[in-house]
Amino acid sequence: MKRIGVTGHRSIPPEALAHVQAVMKATLCGHEGAMEALSSLAEGADQLFADIALDCGAALTVVIPSSDYEEGFADPEALACYLRLKGRASQEVRMEYPHSTDEAYYAAGAYIADHCDRLLAVWDGRPARGLGGTGDIVRYARERGKPVTVIWQDGVERG
Repeated sequence: MKRIGVTGHRSIPPEALAHVQAVMKATLCGHEGAMEALSSLAEGADQLFADIALDCGAALTVVIPSSDYEEGFADPEALACYLRLKGRASQEVRMEYPHSTDEAYYAAGAYIADHCDRLLAVWDGRPARGLGGTGDIVRYARERGKPVTVIWQDGVERG
């Protein structure tokens, strides 16, 4: 079984969204055979990836960073999407952190990188804005020899 994980920005600029969706769909739906998708279901890239992976027939494994993770969703729509996707997951992995901290996010991202065959990174190439951000997880995966596919629209800046 092929295992594909995701790391990515929570906010994807509208001018990059179609490109990100197209590359994710081509990567996930173009794969033959059984596939497992690993995601923390954060708002943005994680939820987009999980939706597309499920549409492409993948089994979804959710990696929950902390016991209070759901409380960190300020946007009710993002929380509803998280709960919907979590309900469709075939497996759930929980990190042993009581609270959503940078360390918890880093641990979840590292878990995904450690347990996938390829990491998709919706990443603008800039350093992480806090421990456990996309840049940190990309660096972590590359240091361990994991193939990383960076998805970003050229010329688009994140706010």
